[in-house]
Amino acid sequence: MEISGVYMVKTVISESLENSVSYQEYVELVNSLVEISSTTGNEKTEAMANYTMLNQRRMKRWDKMVKLTDQDKAKIQGFTGDVTWLVLTESWCGDAAHILPVINKVAELNKNINYRIVLRDDNDALMNEFLTNGGRSIPKLIMLDNKTDTVLNTFGPRPTKATEMVNDYKLKHGSLTLEFKEDLQRWYNKDKGQSTIQDLVELLS
Repeated sequence: MEISGVYMVKTVISESLENSVSYQEYVELVNSLVEISSTTGNEKTEAMANYTMLNQRRMKRWDKMVKLTDQDKAKIQGFTGDVTWLVLTESWCGDAAHILPVINKVAELNKNINYRIVLRDDNDALMNEFLTNGGRSIPKLIMLDNKTDTVLNTFGPRPTKATEMVNDYKLKHGSLTLEFKEDLQRWYNKDKGQSTIQDLVELLS
């Protein structure tokens, strides 16, 4: 059964990769959706379309502003593996808008990292294999070894520090409030992608 299960996961990943797009293609998709006040995903509401518009602005800002230290650049450029970073996301996802541009900055530094993106609601089978605490949380990065087609590791839906903030808040209050979500957005702005960079460097090590 275990061998069958592994084969099934590989098949699901392979099919999702065939439907994947580059980061630039994803940005173009988001731009086109904003033009028609729409969104990705199954829930095409006005609220979700507004989140997509907000996230377009966030992504543009991070595309320009994310900086890496020389030390981090050296670690990334020194990676000698051959991997694909397959990321599940949706255009309305606030965490993704802060994280996907950072992933791109890291992947651009090493030709051995193939960065591909798929939409969660179009890839149910893949999402169901990579749940977070039983939930369909995004963004979710799946790190694949291109030579063996095996899953090496995962990252997401948030950098480690943000995950700790979320877990601590849920422990005290039961669920995330609008006020906390706004605080989290401010944390992302203050952090400037550095926590995500550290987690990605750790993946490569």
